[in-house]
Amino acid sequence: MTTSANQNSLLVALPGVANPVDVYTSEGFRELTRLWVKAGWQRKLSYELTWLGVPIIQLAEDILMMQELLYKIRPAVVVETGVAHGGSTILYASILEMLGRGRVIGIDVEIRKYNRVAIQAHPMSSRITLLEGSSTDESTFWHTQELIAGEEPVLVALDSNHSRDHVLRELELYSRLVSPGSYVVVFDTVMDLVADTPNGQSDWNLTGAGAGLRAFLEAHPEFQPDRYYNRLGATYCENGFLRRVSESAGRLAQVITSNSDQE
Repeated sequence: MTTSANQNSLLVALPGVANPVDVYTSEGFRELTRLWVKAGWQRKLSYELTWLGVPIIQLAEDILMMQELLYKIRPAVVVETGVAHGGSTILYASILEMLGRGRVIGIDVEIRKYNRVAIQAHPMSSRITLLEGSSTDESTFWHTQELIAGEEPVLVALDSNHSRDHVLRELELYSRLVSPGSYVVVFDTVMDLVADTPNGQSDWNLTGAGAGLRAFLEAHPEFQPDRYYNRLGATYCENGFLRRVSESAGRLAQVITSNSDQE
């Protein structure tokens, strides 16, 4: 990185780019945040964070964006896949607690004993229901749907297995719960960006979370990425904040049929 003859410019040389980029421009800011995300991911920076005393494993910027989204939507239920230590589950529950409404259903294929104990002992536990089982099993999905029991709006956060097929399967299932105007958030689409880091894998753009997201969007125009929640530049959820802008054909048909049956 160098300072140019114009003291108002700060230039950074990028791999494969002929001319240095001014970090004060929109392009420069974008490239600088991408470099920061790559370096931070390599150093496992997201593992440094806790929320109300519990490890959260999220980027600070994404935590802030989820807080904004929860305040905007004020969901009756947040469905989260991938509980891990429980930090993000507690994050969502704590925002809902301040809003005075809502609860969290946390789903994981395995909720380890000490993590379950920590979550259930936490002051936010009254707003949390833990469900152990594979998020991609039909039985787990239907159990989740039963727990929601028609409450709206529902917001979904997908943060479990980040392989393409798993993410796509989760999206196909849990997007059904999201009413128009609400969101499903796909975490770790950052795999596209960090594929060329020392600890990355070169095929992640084909096999990772971003690939699953793109495959879903190709078949579901009722969902659109909301770039507003990527405006801080640094994110592990690039294009991952999906807003439901309309009913899907299948869901709309169910609604029409249901209404007809009641007449």
